[in-house]
Amino acid sequence: MKAIGLMQYGDKSVLQEIEMQTPLLGDNDVLIEVYAAGVNPVDWKIREGLLQDVISYDFPLVLGWDVAGVVAAIGPNVTAFKVGDEVYSRPDIERNGTYAEYVAVDEKYVAKKPRNLSFEEAASIPLVGLTSWQSLVKFANVQKGNKVLIHAGSGGIGTFAIQLAKSFGAHVATTTSTKNIQFVKELGADTVIDYKTEDFSLLLHNYNIVFDVLGEDVLKDSYKVLAPNGKLASIYGLKGMEIPQTEVAREKNIQSDHIFTEPNGYELSLITELIEDGKIKPVVTHVLPLHVEGVKKAHHISESERALGKIVLKKHW
Repeated sequence: MKAIGLMQYGDKSVLQEIEMQTPLLGDNDVLIEVYAAGVNPVDWKIREGLLQDVISYDFPLVLGWDVAGVVAAIGPNVTAFKVGDEVYSRPDIERNGTYAEYVAVDEKYVAKKPRNLSFEEAASIPLVGLTSWQSLVKFANVQKGNKVLIHAGSGGIGTFAIQLAKSFGAHVATTTSTKNIQFVKELGADTVIDYKTEDFSLLLHNYNIVFDVLGEDVLKDSYKVLAPNGKLASIYGLKGMEIPQTEVAREKNIQSDHIFTEPNGYELSLITELIEDGKIKPVVTHVLPLHVEGVKKAHHISESERALGKIVLKKHW
C-alpha cells in the first residue's frame, strides 16, 4: 500500500511517499480503508522528533492519529463490525498512523461513523473529541450549571470542547483573539475573553472547571479563576507529567490532572450519539489531498497559523 511517512526526523522536507506492506490483521483487528485522515499539531511535533523521548517509533514512520473510512477486512474475533461498515477511530499510536491507504485498528478503538457526517468531517473528530471527553467528562465530571473555562476556543480542541460542555448544560467561557469572538459565540460560548486585550484571570471568578491547552503562565493563572474544590485539566506537556501546583491551588484544594488522550471506541460511540443528535458539529476549515504536497501544506498550516478548527486530508490514491 501507499503511505506518506518519513525515514528520519526533520522538517517538512522529510515527508515522502512510501510503499509499505498492507497491515497484517490481529485476531481482534479491523482493517480500515482510509477515506480521510485528520491532522493535529502532535503530527508535526512527532515528525520533528520533539516527542521521541516519550513515544518510541521505528522508521519508516507513518503519521496520523485520526481516521475515517470503510472496513475492508476483519480479524476472526471481531464481532462489532463487518466489511463495508463506515467507521472512525483514534488508533493505537504505537502502530503506524493514518496517512496511508489502510490502517489496522483493534476493534475496541473503533466506532461507527456518525451517519450525518462526511468522511472528511468524521476524520476531524476522534482525537479532539476524545481529548475533550476525557478532560471534561471523565476527569472533571462536567454537570448542568457548571461554569467551565475552555482556553483557545477557536482551535481544533476548543471548537469541540465548547460544544461538548454546552451539551451537558454548562455555562462556557472561552479565550480567543479579537477576530474570532463571533465565531466562538456561534459555537455556544456564553462568555468570551479577548486574550489580546483582556486578562481572563481578572475577569472570571468561581469557575468549576478549567480546560487548558496552552500551559505555562495560562495554566498557572487558571487556578485563580477556579472555585474551591474546582478541577483543572491540561493537555500541555508530556505523558506522566505532573501539573505544576501553585499556592492558590493548594489553598483552594484544586484537583488537577494532565490528560494524555487514550483510544476508546466506547467513548467515541457516545460522541457519535451527540453528533447525530445535532449537539456537536465538526469545524473543518481545510481539506487537502492525502499526498506528499498536501501533507506538507497541512503541516505548514498547523505549524504557522492559528487555524480555526481542524485540518483534514482526503483520500487521493
